[in-house]
Amino acid sequence: MSDPVTITQRQSKLETVPIGLALGGGAARGIAHIPMAEAFDELGIRPQFIAGTSMGSIIGACYAGGMSGVEMREFAQEILDRRRQFIRRIYSNWSGKLSDLLNPLTPALVNAEQLLEIMMPNEVPRDFADLEIPFAAITTDFYTQQEYVIESGSLISAIAASSTLPALMKPVERDGRVLIDGGFVNPTPYDIVMERTPFTVAVDVLGVPGGDSNGVPGSIDTLVGATLIMLQTVMREKLKNQRPNVLIQPNVGHYRAMQFFKCDEILTASEPAKDELKRALEARLKQAA
Repeated sequence: MSDPVTITQRQSKLETVPIGLALGGGAARGIAHIPMAEAFDELGIRPQFIAGTSMGSIIGACYAGGMSGVEMREFAQEILDRRRQFIRRIYSNWSGKLSDLLNPLTPALVNAEQLLEIMMPNEVPRDFADLEIPFAAITTDFYTQQEYVIESGSLISAIAASSTLPALMKPVERDGRVLIDGGFVNPTPYDIVMERTPFTVAVDVLGVPGGDSNGVPGSIDTLVGATLIMLQTVMREKLKNQRPNVLIQPNVGHYRAMQFFKCDEILTASEPAKDELKRALEARLKQAA
């Protein structure tokens, strides 16, 4: 992984342009966001503003924090190549009791804040104020049932809230609210980006309904997968009313929600979408020249 100095040097060579980037939720399918960041990098540009929901908030935070697409790819491949690598990182970075992080006897299986504190790359800032690109994490206020956008304070609690699926992960208490996954109100937050930039790229990784039909999925796959089905419905209705300038939909809908260890396959499946995005960005740059 690159050190912070290298990241700063890389960013100084990129040109910030008035293009906003919205990254949607999709659990493991969200790995497809990484090649989209690479598309920006390979053209020597970076977005002016980023908004992310759920897995999109995690990737978006890393990108806004100074990581390149290649660095995110290397990090993801490193920890998701094998389950042993994933477990090793947890044990090497967690000093508390394992039951505080993962406990099937509690109402929520996983403490998302603690897990993300362990898993997030060390070079990513922990506060919004230290990000290199303005960023917003989309969450849902459980009690008001409304969208709640976070753009300041603790980055970890914000992206944890944006990614918290009820029953699977513990809701995040922040700003006097109880917050859960932002996908319930805004699966791909391009409307938030459209308010900030004149040109918006949205990456929807929910995919078309589908997936492996090899028997009945496990309980967690069923829970998260059913949520993604609902998000697909919300996204379709949203697109009927308002569309971003560019909508990229990587062909990853056949991957189950929790197939994070198929990282390499998801990255490969996203390459055609990356090429599509590069063509769209090149066309925008020529238009603006």
